[in-house]
Amino acid sequence: MTTCNIPRWQQLKTQLKNLRPIAFKRAMEANPTAIILDCRTKEEYQFSRIAGAVNFNYLSSNFVEEMEKLDPKTTYFIYCRSERRSLRTCLLFKNGGFDNVFNLDGGLVAWTAEFGPESLERPK
Repeated sequence: MTTCNIPRWQQLKTQLKNLRPIAFKRAMEANPTAIILDCRTKEEYQFSRIAGAVNFNYLSSNFVEEMEKLDPKTTYFIYCRSERRSLRTCLLFKNGGFDNVFNLDGGLVAWTAEFGPESLERPK
């Protein structure tokens, strides 16, 4: 019996449209009608975020109900801190019939490594 050495999350990730920070930023800029979803908690979102992002908390009790209110034909750029929640969010969107969903590969950790912490919007 052989075992698969690839972790399940990496297998699932291959089903998604994953963009590294530079490609994610360029794609956002090229799609001004797209919606940027920050799937972290409200507290994390209020601390810092990608400019223009809307909070869409993956951990909220009404996450699925809120997702069902969204237009599956719209383009969505989704991120979280490390990519764990955004991966799950993107999979739920994909399984829900959303075709234009992009995951920030590496999350905000990769984003800030690429662009610096000053690239994030912070409340005043």
